[in-house]
Amino acid sequence: METVFEILKERGLIQQCSDASRVANLLLEKQVTYYVGFDATATSLHVGNLVPIMAMAHLQRAGHTPLAIIGGGTTMIGDPTDKTGMRSMLSQEQIATNSKDILAQLQRYLDLDNGAASAENSEITLKVGKFLNNADWLLSINYIEFLRDIGKHFRVNEMIRAEGYRQRLERELGLSFLEFNYQLIQAYDYLRLFQKYECRLQLGGDDQWGNILAGVDLVRRVEGKRVHALTVPLITTANGVKMGKTAGNAVWIDANRTSPYEFYQYWVNTDDRDVVRFLACFTFLSMKEIRRLAALKDEDIREAKEILAYEVTQLAHGKMEADKVQAASRAAFGDGNLDDVTLPTSVIAAERFERGIPIIELFHEVGLTNSRSEARRLIQHGGAYINEKQYRAIDTIVDAHLLEENALLLRAGKKRYHRVVLEEASDFET
Repeated sequence: METVFEILKERGLIQQCSDASRVANLLLEKQVTYYVGFDATATSLHVGNLVPIMAMAHLQRAGHTPLAIIGGGTTMIGDPTDKTGMRSMLSQEQIATNSKDILAQLQRYLDLDNGAASAENSEITLKVGKFLNNADWLLSINYIEFLRDIGKHFRVNEMIRAEGYRQRLERELGLSFLEFNYQLIQAYDYLRLFQKYECRLQLGGDDQWGNILAGVDLVRRVEGKRVHALTVPLITTANGVKMGKTAGNAVWIDANRTSPYEFYQYWVNTDDRDVVRFLACFTFLSMKEIRRLAALKDEDIREAKEILAYEVTQLAHGKMEADKVQAASRAAFGDGNLDDVTLPTSVIAAERFERGIPIIELFHEVGLTNSRSEARRLIQHGGAYINEKQYRAIDTIVDAHLLEENALLLRAGKKRYHRVVLEEASDFET
């Protein structure tokens, strides 16, 4: 029988491991408590965060116990790793709001004691995990005691050799003393979680390798015990683009920031070279089924892309929403009827069409471009369509004469659609 360590490895979810044979045996021989930390810097996780989350989910399905740690305390400092400058400081109120939203997203993948098990995982008996906030133990720290008891175990010359710190120190902005403390704080998290929950494994993105090893070393120095580190890869696409970026924007899990339709389209538009890798990494499909899909070639690979998009959307937004956006996508690309499907939609007052709306303004307003200048370039380069007709004139006025059944179908480029309906018409009429 395949072990969970082998599952993670086969699915491309392991980048580095402090001791692969020991971790593999540990996960095989006993129930392990493990953790991943998420700083609450935004109201939503993005698709890049799904890599450690999927690793967590596989471990929980194998009988191990997850601790999902929201960084209510560490967010107040800001992780300098891979950052060109200091993060904006957030208020405790904003961090608390972000934490609540992130918990709701994590519960779609993990069974945590703060809520019911995910509907998608209801057929699996899971070892219930915990959602914890490191503010609960970090905000009450006595600074002098922390320096005496924890700080003494760290060597500055070793810390500045870490890649994240080294890069920042080489830049003109440098590294603030506030940020320099981040590694100590994250390492202290591991120590506290080991002491209270016997946590023996920390997972994180590969850019966190140095910080995670600092925690491993701190537990060894303070408690004389061996704990472990495992990182997941930082996914880039076949084109070298960082995972989760599209047209310069992050692809969020929150439906209010990235609509389920746009989320689905992100995955269905996956480069052919990435499909198999993403199926293994971001879905729970069996590897046997993934190998079947890997054999598809040329136009048939569209099936694999649709399955990828559907499976990932179902996990993030539920089966009902995945069914809707799959139908909408097929309809938009000629495989169905656009009536009664869920394309991203904006409602605009009829009198505005009577006056006429500049095409640049319209494409920007509905979110197909991030700025009017981007809309201008889109039109000039032949990427703007209204009701499947191309418009290249930047002075085009979109008025009532262009409406078809009280609606417009806008398209930016080959695959990004948006529907506009009149205020008094909630959908296409038949």
